[in-house]
Amino acid sequence: MTLSVREVRSKKDYTAFQRLPWDIYRSFPQWIPPLLQQERQLIQPGKHPFHEHALTTLFLACKGDDVVGRIGACLNEQHNIYHGEHAGFFGFFECQEDPEVADVLFRAASSWLKKQGSVCIRGPFNWSTNESCGLLVEGFDAPPRVMMPYNPPYYAALMEDCGLAKIKDLITFELPASAPVPERFERIARRARDRAGVRIRTMSKKSFDTDVGIIKEIYNQAWSKNWGFVPMTSAEMKHMAREMKSVIDYRLVLIAEIDGSPAGFAMTIPDANQVLCHLNGRLFPFGFIKALWYSRSVNFARLITLGIKDDFRRKGIEAILIIETLLRARNAGYVGGELGWVLEDNRLMIRDIEAIGAVRNKRYRIYEAPLS
Repeated sequence: MTLSVREVRSKKDYTAFQRLPWDIYRSFPQWIPPLLQQERQLIQPGKHPFHEHALTTLFLACKGDDVVGRIGACLNEQHNIYHGEHAGFFGFFECQEDPEVADVLFRAASSWLKKQGSVCIRGPFNWSTNESCGLLVEGFDAPPRVMMPYNPPYYAALMEDCGLAKIKDLITFELPASAPVPERFERIARRARDRAGVRIRTMSKKSFDTDVGIIKEIYNQAWSKNWGFVPMTSAEMKHMAREMKSVIDYRLVLIAEIDGSPAGFAMTIPDANQVLCHLNGRLFPFGFIKALWYSRSVNFARLITLGIKDDFRRKGIEAILIIETLLRARNAGYVGGELGWVLEDNRLMIRDIEAIGAVRNKRYRIYEAPLS
């Protein structure tokens, strides 16, 4: 049967692009379908603020009339300006276990990126580090937590056969809410409170927009030197906050202040995947009712990000935020949580996370290949 590849153009193509994973993951019960409406906003230009500073396109691979693979290609101009690069990115990769299909997909994405002036192809990113990213290479036994990807184990071999090689791994950790707080952390936290006057407050419903702005400011400064970081625009942060507003547990979004000035934050959100696994990608017409029902039994959370402003580092704020997150999650009835991701070479953060008893549970990989 003839193998072909084409760019996504029509409404029918977008639907086929989104529905392909339901075929790929029939034998992978750990996979959790994304909300189709949210994904459509992200992949379709003009629907998501990311596209205000990026060019994207999507490809479908077909055998006859059957869709057998997909990939997205992205020129993230904001990333390239920020890092002084000419990199291209890929994401939304799904493929049957067929090296020929993977090859035509990566060739199509690479060719498009070369035309945009890219010198390498890097990913997977859907579409940046501010969204879902990385290829799962360890930890296939358990479903992913909220905003983390899942993929079949054979994807790594497909990518490597296409000439892509690892450039960075991302690590996540799991911690039971019953874990005792190490004495060293308590000592650091006490000293930070006494000497630096650190105060912790929760995000406020009444001042939601103001707190979103504070978190954006801290995040963009605290992560500015991290590998792969791309500053979030105000439009992107507002869009993300709007999507997360319905699932936020305000008790677990913490802002650290010193003398009234925001110094750091830790954002932990309930594991919405415990709800999404029941919705089959749709909120309407009946998914919304299911979401309300199953949201009552969510008992796991994910600490998705923690950041400290440069001027307030080495004052013990990280210890306070970690301890407060753990204790507040425990008091709120959560049984455990996932922490991360964390860059594999961020040894200081990994040391602190493992010091509180968290164990590595999943590893995600970023790949790259030159475009020559």
